[in-house]
Amino acid sequence: MSGIQQLLTTTARLRAPDGCPWDRDQTHQSICDCLVEEVAEVLQAIDRNDMPNLREELGDLLFHVAMHAQMASEAGQFNFDDVAREVNEKMVRRHPHVFGTGDKLGNAEAVVQQWEEIKLKEKGAAKPSLFKELPPALNSILLAREIWKQIQKKNINIGTSVDRGAVATKANGLTEAQAGQQLFELIAACRDAGIDPDSALRRFVDGVKVAAESQQPKK
Repeated sequence: MSGIQQLLTTTARLRAPDGCPWDRDQTHQSICDCLVEEVAEVLQAIDRNDMPNLREELGDLLFHVAMHAQMASEAGQFNFDDVAREVNEKMVRRHPHVFGTGDKLGNAEAVVQQWEEIKLKEKGAAKPSLFKELPPALNSILLAREIWKQIQKKNINIGTSVDRGAVATKANGLTEAQAGQQLFELIAACRDAGIDPDSALRRFVDGVKVAAESQQPKK
């Protein structure tokens, strides 16, 4: 029996009527916090380059996928195989330069652009947006990073919301240690000023997006 089949069998057993009371009581919603914690632990293992721990944490994360799939299977919605099959089909479909007859792509940027174009066609978006849709639960630092990435990539005009020259100056020669220190000091200052840094950053990013949209020519 493969490792994944063993995991799926164990998960089903835990959820069985004579299984574990805790596992039987869980719902998709009730284990969301645990899922977030597991993702954070995976990231921590990556940051520490701790491969044995990364293997363990990836297993914990995979168990959550198995649990959600098992609960959906019990409700007659989908099962783990459906999840694996669907993501596999998506990977093949969105990499025509590898699996299909699409033109060979020479760099990662071209791959990302093609991915977004295929995704847009698949989702049938009503109208293109300056910024790709991002998960609303994405933490504010990752949100800011992704929005800035799109601003640079598409050379979006954001008016006076952010001084590009100041950003370039601060980035010149910046090390990871310096960045970590500056972020920590700013977060600490926010705390002392009674400001929630996460909310402040999220609201500012929203303002940047609005400013960018307002700078675009009217059609």
